[in-house]
Amino acid sequence: MTTLDTASPPDPKVLDAFEREGFVVLRNVITPGWREQAAAAATRLLAGDRTVGRDHSVDGKDGFRGIIAMDDSFLPLVTNPKVLPTLVALLSANLHLMSSNLIYMPSIPPGGTRTIRVPERHGWHRDMSTAAHDLGTDVVPRMAIKAAYFLSDLTLDAGVTMAVPGSHIKAGPVTVPAGAIDPPGAITPDLGPCDVLLFENRTWHAGGLNTSGHPRLAVMMQYGYRWLAAVDDPAPQLLDREDLTDIERQLLGRPDRHPDGSIAHEGAGAAPLRTWWQHLKPDPARSSG
Repeated sequence: MTTLDTASPPDPKVLDAFEREGFVVLRNVITPGWREQAAAAATRLLAGDRTVGRDHSVDGKDGFRGIIAMDDSFLPLVTNPKVLPTLVALLSANLHLMSSNLIYMPSIPPGGTRTIRVPERHGWHRDMSTAAHDLGTDVVPRMAIKAAYFLSDLTLDAGVTMAVPGSHIKAGPVTVPAGAIDPPGAITPDLGPCDVLLFENRTWHAGGLNTSGHPRLAVMMQYGYRWLAAVDDPAPQLLDREDLTDIERQLLGRPDRHPDGSIAHEGAGAAPLRTWWQHLKPDPARSSG
């Protein structure tokens, strides 16, 4: 992975596609070597007996929340220079990392039964559903974007995250026909092994059916405004590290404070990313409602 010094301004066509569809694929944002290293680290963690941050679920799903604090292999994703400019342009510089989630989903054997991704429980959802519950679906804005990296083979039957184009600007839920598991118009994005899928909190999405014969392994990095609560457990040991950049410290949750620890004005903690952005692209970052 390279550093933020190598970053380029985001492609306007990519931004327009995201505004239109609610998701977009960025090509070749990680290296094959890093992907192999991260997959090995994920496999080690999953094979261990760690329970802190463990995320077990139905149908054999496994994983961890707060993965960046568990193995340094994942730390470069926080400020991925081929992804961060697009995130800032679509949200703002006032960001932090809300969650880093490792997801392991086993393959469904031929004739195997499942309890999710069935007509009675199709699995289509929006992220941050409590915001819609508290505020009302028709007024929830774009507040967060997930960056989904896939560390396992990306065959057509691997169960990659699906999405409904344009669903982020529709107030109501998607409609899944009786007896079906996917709504009309749902697609599986065309992803290469070194690509990333970006989608926002209002975009209707679901994990596809994994019938590939091998587990689906993914890392979901969710970025949102700094005034939103983090999803992962606090990891203060990360902020204590001396090898972090100021931008990494911002994204990892450093609060609005002066160097001596006294209270700074609201939003002061976003200065590292804001300054970097101003040098990268003089136009202000945009935030969609």
